[in-house]
Amino acid sequence: MDSRPVTTFDLRGVRCPLNWARAKTRLESMRTGDVLELVCDDPRAGRDIPVAAEAEGYSVLAVTMLGDTVRIRIER
Repeated sequence: MDSRPVTTFDLRGVRCPLNWARAKTRLESMRTGDVLELVCDDPRAGRDIPVAAEAEGYSVLAVTMLGDTVRIRIER
C-alpha cells in the first residue's frame, strides 16, 4: 500500500486551461513526494492536464475515466 499523502482537489465545473492553473498552484504548495488527485469533468482534462504536468516536471501516476469524470493523480 502506498503511504504517500494524497490530497483530492475537486475541479468539476472548471474548464481547461483554468483547471490546470488551479492544480499547478496547489501542487506548488505541496511537499515533494505528495500526491494530488484531481477530479475533473472537462473532457479535455484527461489529455491536457497530464501533458502540462509532465512538461512542468511532475509525475503523472494515473489517469482514470469514470463516466463523465476523470481522476488524475500527480506526484509533486
